[in-house]
Formats: sequence, C-alpha cells, structure tokens
Amino acid sequence: MSSPSPVSRPNAQSPLAQWLAYLESIHARPIDMGLERVRAVADRLGLKLDAVTIVVGGTNGKGSTCAMLEAMLLAAGYRVGLYTSPHLLDFNERARINGEPASDAALAEQFAAVDEARGEVSLTYFELTTLAILRLFAGAGLDAVILEVGLGGRLDAVNVVDADCAIVTSVDLDHVEWLGDDREKIGWEKAHIYRPGKPAICADPVPPQSLIDYAESIGADLWRFGRDYNYAGDKQQWSYGGRAQRRNALAYPALRGANQLLNASAALAALEALRDRLPVPQQAVRLGLLQVQLPGRFQILPGRPTVILDVAHNPHAAAVLAQNLDNMGFFPYTYAVFGMLGDKDVDGVIAKLGGRVDHWLCAGLPGPRGLGGEELAARLRALGVKEDKESSIQVHADPAAAFAAAQERAGEGDRILVFGSFLTVAGVLASMRTAKAAHAG
Repeated sequence: MSSPSPVSRPNAQSPLAQWLAYLESIHARPIDMGLERVRAVADRLGLKLDAVTIVVGGTNGKGSTCAMLEAMLLAAGYRVGLYTSPHLLDFNERARINGEPASDAALAEQFAAVDEARGEVSLTYFELTTLAILRLFAGAGLDAVILEVGLGGRLDAVNVVDADCAIVTSVDLDHVEWLGDDREKIGWEKAHIYRPGKPAICADPVPPQSLIDYAESIGADLWRFGRDYNYAGDKQQWSYGGRAQRRNALAYPALRGANQLLNASAALAALEALRDRLPVPQQAVRLGLLQVQLPGRFQILPGRPTVILDVAHNPHAAAVLAQNLDNMGFFPYTYAVFGMLGDKDVDGVIAKLGGRVDHWLCAGLPGPRGLGGEELAARLRALGVKEDKESSIQVHADPAAAFAAAQERAGEGDRILVFGSFLTVAGVLASMRTAKAAHAG
C-alpha cells in the first residue's frame, strides 16, 4: 500500500509545512476507505476521549452545525475542541481548542507521535492528521469535542470515535464514486456514525429510508426533524421545540442563509439530548448564535461591490445558494468567480444557479482533480449560457486572477459571487490576505 517516500521524515520540532509535505507523501492513495488501519494505530496510541463527543456528518450543513455547537458550548463556559475539514487558508483551522486554532508546535508534536506509533501501517494524510488531532484533544482537558466527518460516515477515519451523540445534517448526492449514486446508498453510509442507545439526530426533512432503517436496526435513539424536534420563526425571532425542551425568542444565527435554522435546530436537538451531561442555559444559546462565525458559507464581505463567498460544490448546496441570492434584493449585475473539481456534478451546479449570474469568470483549480477554466467555460456554453451585451463567459488561470478581473469589471452596485469549491474560496481569500499584507507594508 505505501509508496516510496520522496520526503524525509521530520522530527517533532520540524516546521508544520515540512510535516504536511511528508504526510502527503507516505500513502499511495489520497483517499483509502476503511477503518482497520486507523483503528489499529488508535489502539497503539491508547486513544481515549474523556470529553462528551458529538460527531457531525451529512452532505451539506456540517460546518455550520459544528460552528454553532462550538459557539453555544463556549458561551456556556465549557472547554471545547472542534475538528473540521478541509481548511481554507491554514491547516491549523482544522483543530480548534476553545475557539483558537492549534499552534504549529502542538500539531507537529502530535504528528510525530502518531507517525512513530503507526510503524509499518500506512495511513493517508487525512487519517494520520485525524488521529493526531484526536490525540491533541485527548490531552487538552476538554469538556466537549465536536468532530466533523470528512467523507461519508461508515468508513471515515472520524468514525473510530464512538460518539455520545451523532448528527446527520442532510443527505444528497456528492462523492458518488465513494458513497453510491443515490440518496438511499449515501444515507446508509452516513447513518453509520449513529451508535446503539445513543442520540442520533437527523436534520434532513425527508431522510432516506435506509438511514431510518439502519438507526432502528442498531437501536439508536433517532431524533427526526419534524417529529422529535422542530422550529418556527417570524421576521424578528425564532423558537426551537424539542421532545421536552423549548427555547423561545431566539435571535437568528449570525450565519446567513435560508437553511441555517435547520442546522441550528439540529444543534439544539443535540444539546437537548445531552443536557444531563452538558447543560446549556438560554443566554448561552442566544449569545452563541449571535457570535458564531464560519468563513465561506454565504459569507458577505463588507464594502462595495458586494462580495459573497460560498463553498457550495454540489447541486444541493447550489440550490440553497440560489435561494439565498434571491433573498438579497436587486443587483444590476452578478459576476461569478467559478471554479470546480472534476469529480463533482458541474452541470448540476450550473443548472441550479441558472439565470442568477450575468458574467461568468471561470477559474482553473490546481491538482489532478481541478478543472481548467476552459473546461468550465465549455460546460457553460454546452448548457446554453448566453454570451451577448448583457452576459459573458471569461477564462482565467486561477481564482485570484478571476477575482481581480471581476473587481475591475463590477460596478459599485453589483455583486461578485465566489463559489464552486473550497479551493475557489481559498484562492480568493489568499489573494485578499496577500493584498492586505502588501497594503499594510
């Protein structure tokens, strides 16, 4: 399984970048589904989380749900670890302790410990970094740990943890080459984060039967949206109603978007299910929802023209993005900085945004999975996107170049949408960080 390593093994004091380059080089495949290797190394490490653990899976909404849980638990005074992936700018974003990214030194120390313990066992970059972050959390004296599933559920490295509560946010088509090509197959994969006798939250309003059947077959305590918990709201405020707990007069979450109450109510259902071990007062819920932040999820930047960053990369997320754009009011023109990976449903994403974009700036993305701008432009034309006085399709080398062109062309009253992949949003954020640093210098 392992491939010859072109990168020499760093030591615990080596720079983080050196470790990350090494970890990318030690396994033949970037994705290698299965828990046997991860479990074997976790056992060698004696890995044990004493904190209350919440695992969050799903096609879309995972990051938002994790961020809201973290914000509410921190506001309640708990010590909280949060593991998410992928990152936008810095690897350290994946491991947060009490709201702060882990330091380079802390991560390098854990990478060295896991790499030492694995011996002859070959681990992917994701598997080894997941174990390292779990080990970091295990030694940090935490009250609660929130873990986002990377891909699927059943065979994802995060699933070595037996969660005290598991949430599936939504089930839709993505990663079909790994998880299956319909919602029933994908739902079955995702349901495997549920555990016998433990709260199993499902926020999908129309869950696949396979998810329900699996939860029932193992004796999980299934909480279904619309049956066991719900929400209601008006223009000013909203309320949550669970099995035995109501939370009224809540402010809308600081995260924008039409689906955020679905995510917030799933987070509150988890907190209700765990309230004997992690009681969270009403004021902490209010404060957490007001303070929560998550870059790249319908993130609207200050200034003009309006800039929207959204990592939407599958048709389900693109449909939500389209709804959110419709709710924003009138803009003369919308410029889209658009970059996608080749293993995604590009045509499905374009179809959901149809009619809402006037000018497409197609950006090439790096790596073997990244599509070139020319390929994206060809897909747009094949789907009948017009090019005339009022609309256009341009090709750019990368997201930074596409964003620069959009800024040049857009008027003050227009909007620029950056979407299609974490890599697209990351490319634009990196270019903005560089520009800011140059300006400050």
